Amino acid sequence: MKATLRALLILLLLLGGAAAYVWYEAPQHLPAEWRKQNPQAKDYQPTLYRWKDEQGRTQITDTPPEGRPYETVAVDPHTNIVPPLAPSDQND
Repeated sequence: MKATLRALLILLLLLGGAAAYVWYEAPQHLPAEWRKQNPQAKDYQPTLYRWKDEQGRTQITDTPPEGRPYETVAVDPHTNIVPPLAPSDQND
């Protein structure tokens, strides 16, 4: 009984480790809907919601507000990425 529980625990740890590896290191193997939610994936597409609070201030959140109108905002996660500089030849 003890050996069975130990084997089951080891199996669960191995499965959890494999799942974590795929999530962080190989997100291209995930289902398409999961890739859209995974910041590590190339096709990550976060959904944001724009709405106004009681004071009329614009709020942008990742969950839609309850009981008030909102609009969905599509965001390109690569908008603010600065491309790397080309290596200079002056390092000789």
